[in-house]
Formats: sequence, structure tokens, C-alpha cells
Amino acid sequence: QVQLVESGGGLVQPGGSLRLSCATSGILVSVYTMGWYRQAPGKQREWVAIISSSSNTDYADSVKGRFIISRDSAKNTVYLQMNSLKPEDTAIYYCNARQSRTYWGQGTQVTVSS
Repeated sequence: QVQLVESGGGLVQPGGSLRLSCATSGILVSVYTMGWYRQAPGKQREWVAIISSSSNTDYADSVKGRFIISRDSAKNTVYLQMNSLKPEDTAIYYCNARQSRTYWGQGTQVTVSS
């Protein structure tokens, strides 16, 4: 059974940092395209960042230069380092694994507010 479990969300002040983790079981993060998505209240879910099986990364323009996606194959975990956070980054953040099938985590809440 495939499981993706996000953690690391919370309340942070503007300009602060958080690191999200996505611990997986049942898949190998090294062979999947792993991604982070987010959904703000009243908005559609949007793509944030991805890392391919060949370690290529890409970011949404809104987070480029502030967020970094990475993975630890030994721990089968994917991370999202979020720096210089803004109130508009407030959302539920979801981990995604995509290959022949697509899997989602349950999400973790990130709130950026003073």
C-alpha cells in the first residue's frame, strides 16, 4: 500500500522559513516524479515544485528563488524548504508522486501571518 505523509507545516511570520517533509512508503522516490502542490482557501490546487527521477527540478514562478525541493532516497522522503515566506503562501500543501499512477498525501497546513 502506498502512503505519502506530509509534516512540518505550521504558523510562521512573514519572512520566516519552514521545511516540509513527505515521508513515503510503497514507492521509491528516486524513480517517481515527486511534487508539491498547494491549495489556498477558495482557490484551486496549484503546482509548486517538482523533482524528476533524474533530479531535474522546476518551480512555479511564484516560489522560484524562495523554495527548494529535494529528496533523500535513503529515507524515501521528499522535502520542500520554504524561505522568505509571504502571506500569500498560506495554503494546505500536498505531496504528490507520479509515474504510471499518481498518489497524494493528506496535506499539511502552512499559515504565514504576523
